[in-house]
Amino acid sequence: MTITSVNPVAKFGAAVVLALVLLASLDLVTATVALVAELLLMPLLGLDWRMFWRRTAAIWIAAPLAGVTTVLYGQDSGRVLLEAWFITVTEGSVDFGLVITVRVLAAGLPAVALFVTVDPTDLADGLAQVLRLPARFVLGGLAGLRLVGLFLDDWRALGLARRARGVADRGRIRRFVNQSFALLVLSVRRGSKLATAMEARGFGSEIERTWARPSPFGRREWALMAGAAAVAALAVVVSVSVGSWRSVLG
Repeated sequence: MTITSVNPVAKFGAAVVLALVLLASLDLVTATVALVAELLLMPLLGLDWRMFWRRTAAIWIAAPLAGVTTVLYGQDSGRVLLEAWFITVTEGSVDFGLVITVRVLAAGLPAVALFVTVDPTDLADGLAQVLRLPARFVLGGLAGLRLVGLFLDDWRALGLARRARGVADRGRIRRFVNQSFALLVLSVRRGSKLATAMEARGFGSEIERTWARPSPFGRREWALMAGAAAVAALAVVVSVSVGSWRSVLG
């Protein structure tokens, strides 16, 4: 059984629960236990491993970079291991860099993996029907999200058009700036037309609107939230049991 069809609001809530616990801790044990538990539960997401690695590649790259930056430029404590120019590496900075790396992985992987299979329309339905967010805000955000793909197509079309006119052969920085400004103008015009069209169709009305598709929040959603809370609680309990728990509050 997978959680592909679980309400997106529950996926968002599960990611927030895990992130809050990881952000509140500063020890390696909490992040490691959470990361191991998350990796063991990943098959329940219904993703094949190729898609999983492709979609989470940015997290696997960003986490070590954040750790290395902390090791080189973080707060110094303990014995000095390396000192060169403005770089000082100490035992404390190495430990904290390792903690940062694992924390980024433990917080980022479930957040990305949970939202891989989320449809923007389903998310908008959940935000409006489950969380009761204002319909105008939800629909405006959905419309903007739907235009992201068009922006990419417009960027490619602008590049081809400029190249066909012979104005994109030299000067990459200048070409990027000019093409970005052209895309901005095109986006503003498209956004204005979209806003007018939505107003004409009654999307800005103060009357409480109905929804074509219901967004149920039942036992599967609560089970996902409980699973995230259980992983977070397990990480904290293990950390406290071995005496390594450190809170950001001191």
